[in-house]
Amino acid sequence: MIQKSTLDFLRNLKKNNNRDWFEKNRSKYEAAKNNVETNVAEILNNIRTFDKRIPSELEAKKCMFRIYRDVRFSKDKKPYKNNIGAHIQPGGKKAHGCGYYTHIESGGAFLAGGIWQPEAPELAKIRQEIDYNFGEFRKIINAKEFKKYFGGLDQEDKLATAPKGYPKDHEAIEFLKLKSFVVVAELSDKDVMSKAYQKKAKEIFKAMLPLNLFLQRALD
Repeated sequence: MIQKSTLDFLRNLKKNNNRDWFEKNRSKYEAAKNNVETNVAEILNNIRTFDKRIPSELEAKKCMFRIYRDVRFSKDKKPYKNNIGAHIQPGGKKAHGCGYYTHIESGGAFLAGGIWQPEAPELAKIRQEIDYNFGEFRKIINAKEFKKYFGGLDQEDKLATAPKGYPKDHEAIEFLKLKSFVVVAELSDKDVMSKAYQKKAKEIFKAMLPLNLFLQRALD
């Protein structure tokens, strides 16, 4: 489970997002990072029990994102993220494929999956797969466990009109408009600090598997 001290550090970092404070509290950061990494290692082992795409040699530390922000092209010059995240997928965290994401943040933790903003050729393949196999896709997103944890696909990244090559009255038009195919399960601080967290995370990630396999098939 995630320790209270990890969430306390991230909460305080949000209030004191500067290098002086961070360096004075580096030991707390290292403890928080180690806590999350240990958590991700267990999540990795759990995911491997149902998703055989995840290689045995993939280590938790290779899935973790750096806490340092890239501020070169951002108006927000805060040097640190307010969260510790990790992306689990066959090609590693930097590969642009279908996987599982864990986001630890005080008051804003969540688990997510799918694929975020695929490149144009990949997006075209996914749309074609939905077009050709909408019955299968609809069954996936209407499954009991899928609806329980996610409700549906995230709607934030979406076209206003039908994509080129598809009629406006296509039965799958609301999904063909999407530019990302992502599901999100929001978690409370109490959830991630619970002794039952790993069990719940496994159930949530397992509910993502049919979507990930469908999207991966489209890309392959």
